[in-house]
Amino acid sequence: MYLTFAWRYFKAKKSANAINIIAWVTTAVIAFATLCQVLVLSVFNGFEGLVKSLYGSFYADLKISPAKGKTIVLQGNQLQQLKAVPGIAALSLIAEEKALLQNDEAQTVVLLKGVDDQYNEVSGVPDNIQRGKFNTGTIDMPGIIAGAGVQNAVGISVDAALPSSRLTLIMPRKDSAGNADPLSSISEGNATATGVFSIQQDFDTRYAFTNLAFVKQQTNMTTDEYSAAEIRLRKEAQPEAVTQTLLALLGSGYTVQSKYQQNTTLYNTMKLEKWAIFGVLTLILIIAAFNMVSALTMLVLEKKKDISVLQSMGASRGMIYKIFLCEGLLLGLIGTATGIVLGLVICWLQLKTKFITLEGDTFLIDYFPVKVIASDFILVAGTAIAIVLAASWLPSRKAAHQAFELR
Repeated sequence: MYLTFAWRYFKAKKSANAINIIAWVTTAVIAFATLCQVLVLSVFNGFEGLVKSLYGSFYADLKISPAKGKTIVLQGNQLQQLKAVPGIAALSLIAEEKALLQNDEAQTVVLLKGVDDQYNEVSGVPDNIQRGKFNTGTIDMPGIIAGAGVQNAVGISVDAALPSSRLTLIMPRKDSAGNADPLSSISEGNATATGVFSIQQDFDTRYAFTNLAFVKQQTNMTTDEYSAAEIRLRKEAQPEAVTQTLLALLGSGYTVQSKYQQNTTLYNTMKLEKWAIFGVLTLILIIAAFNMVSALTMLVLEKKKDISVLQSMGASRGMIYKIFLCEGLLLGLIGTATGIVLGLVICWLQLKTKFITLEGDTFLIDYFPVKVIASDFILVAGTAIAIVLAASWLPSRKAAHQAFELR
C-alpha cells in the first residue's frame, strides 16, 4: 500500500517542474554511482585474479622456512615424515642466496635459487619458459635459467643458433664473517645459460635458477641444510590443516606460510586500494542523497494538502512517514537497479569482446580484465539503499509531523 501511494506521487504531475527534474537527476546520479562501483569492483577483481594467477605460478602452495636465521635443517627421516603428511602432493628443497651475476663486462644482482628435481612439481616457473628450457644442470656443469629482465640487463644468450652465454656467479659463503681472508668469504662459480622465463616483472628482473647442489656447494651449506622447502598440495587438501600438521612435526624453529602469507603486503595493498576507491565512489551516492533530501522536501510541500486529506481520513503519522520513506526508497531502487543492470551489461560485453583496452604495450594483457562477484553487487545495492533510506528520513519525518490543515 505504501509503495502504491509512493508510485502515484512519483508519476503525478507537479505544480513546479523543478521537482520532477530534481527527482530524475537524483535517480540518474544514483544510477551513475552504482554503475561506477560495479565496474570498479569488477575490474579490481579482474586484476586481483590476474595478479594471483601470476604469483601463484611462481610461489608454491606452502613454504617451510626458518623462524630465525637463513637456513633450516631437514634430515632424511624428517623429509620422509613431511612427504607422508596427508594432502601433500610434492615437496621440493631450495637453497637461495643473493649473487652477483656477470656476463663479460655486464653484471647484475640476482636472487639465485638452487632447486632439486621436484621443483617442476611445485612451481609453475618451468611452464613459463620463454626461450631455451628449464635445465638446471649438475653440480659440475650447472645451468642457469634467468628471468627475462635479468637477461636484458646482462645480455644473456640462449639462442640455439649461437653459443649459450657462460656466466659467472659470485656469492657469499656461509659462516665466513670472522675469516681474516676476505677472498675466502666469497665463492665464484661458472654456469651456462640454458633458459629464460617470463612471468611478471617483479620476478623477471630479480630471479635466476640453477641446481640445488651447486648453490649448496658455493654457499658452504651442510648436507641437511637448506634455505626452504616448497610444497604443492593436493586439490582436496585444506591448507590450514596441513600447516598445523607440519608445524606439529617440525617444532618452533620453523614457519609454514601459504601463498597469501608469502605475499601479505601485496594482497593487503590490493584490497586497500579496492576499498579506498569504493569509498570515494560512495561519496557520489552521499552527494546524490542531498539531492534526494531536496526532492522529497519539495514533494512534501507539494503534497501538503494531500497529507491533510489522509490525516482527515484517519491516516496515522506512521503511515504518512512510511509513504514518503517509500517515495525515497522508490527513487533509490530505480537508480540502483539501473546502475547495476548497466554495470552487468558492460562487464558481460567486456568479457566477450574486450572492447575496453589498455594503452601501451608493457602489460601482459591489452584489455581491462573483469570478474563479476555476486557479493559485490549485494554490497553496492545495500550501500545505495542504506544511504537512500538515511536521506529519506528527515523529509519523511517532516511530512509525518505536519500540522493538520484542511481548507
